[in-house]
Amino acid sequence: MRAAVLPCLLLLSLAACSEGQPTAPAPAEPPAQPAVLDGVDLTQPLRVLGTEPFWSVDIAGQTLRYSGVDRPEQTAPNAGPVMTGTVATWTARTAQGHALEISLMATECSDGMSDRVFPLTARVKIGDETLQGCAAATEAVMRVGESGAVR
Repeated sequence: MRAAVLPCLLLLSLAACSEGQPTAPAPAEPPAQPAVLDGVDLTQPLRVLGTEPFWSVDIAGQTLRYSGVDRPEQTAPNAGPVMTGTVATWTARTAQGHALEISLMATECSDGMSDRVFPLTARVKIGDETLQGCAAATEAVMRVGESGAVR
């Protein structure tokens, strides 16, 4: 039995002493595509709004919050946008069970009621309704007031 053990020990010793083949580093993942449309950072709080009827969607943190005049507030989880060229789209289902799709396009927009010019045009589908409006960073909307470029 000793004769069989000796060759095994010798092979193990050689394997432990030999240098292994160097392993190639794993390929680096490509950098994440930035979530920016026309200079608007989509990872920061956003305000999407429209008139006739008056409505808004706040996109902030983990929540999409839709509200409007004479409309019940609805919330949905924010999974972040899907970027396709110059369009960012959020899709979700509200807590009330309605499909919610928010699309922002990198084209200037006027809300038609004020003298503000927004950097993004918006389309919001909630349930069977489609709404048209404008969008910008919440901070920019709050800062500008009723006239001027919302940047």
